Amino acid sequence: MKAVVLGGTTGIGRAIAQQLAERGDSVFLMGLDEADLARSAADLKARHPRQENVGFAVCDLEHPDGFALALDTADKTLSNFDSVVVTAAMFASQDALEADVELTRRLVTVNFANTVVFCEHVRKRLLSRGGGRLAVFSSVAGDRGRKPVAIYGSSKGGLAVYLEALDHRFNAAGLSVLCVKPGFVKTGMTAGLKPPPFAGEPAQVARDVIRAMDRKKALIYTPRMWALVMLVIRSLPRFVMRKINF
Repeated sequence: MKAVVLGGTTGIGRAIAQQLAERGDSVFLMGLDEADLARSAADLKARHPRQENVGFAVCDLEHPDGFALALDTADKTLSNFDSVVVTAAMFASQDALEADVELTRRLVTVNFANTVVFCEHVRKRLLSRGGGRLAVFSSVAGDRGRKPVAIYGSSKGGLAVYLEALDHRFNAAGLSVLCVKPGFVKTGMTAGLKPPPFAGEPAQVARDVIRAMDRKKALIYTPRMWALVMLVIRSLPRFVMRKINF
């Protein structure tokens, strides 16, 4: 693969970039901070000398006017990328979102509207060259309307519906769309939260995602236990969901 990783300097995105580089795929990093991107790119090149040129570009999901330029830079560096992974997103607690309408607007815009816009830029480029792979992180939080993640979950639920429709519409044209639904993963985003017994690690999730991209799957839950957990949660009647705090 010649892969662009948006969110490739931290957490799961960093683990995906490292594993792609380790197996010899070309990697281009996107993220918020130029200095952090430069350090991460240098680290990848030092660890994996076969990486001739690990490029990077600043790309902020709050500023869609920069998407095209960042993707232009990736195309130039990789001689046209064929795969894109989007792990970047915005998170805030339900209490914080309920207390701050502006924070709610920002989060919903980043996680749904602007992520869709970024994916549309990617879609057009990949289809113009015969197809490719697009893997985007939604969340198990979007599978049901749940009390602790009502607003965050709704943003991820909308994104999952878009990704499913994208797969239905363009799979025959060569676009492989993977919707990733991670459960609890030990990253900076979940720091301070009590992990469940089956909490995942970034490296484990990265392996699952790369394997699914290779196999051109349309949907994965990771860690895999979350597929069973959410099967149960999706089957619960509404009156039960009103009573539980999951």
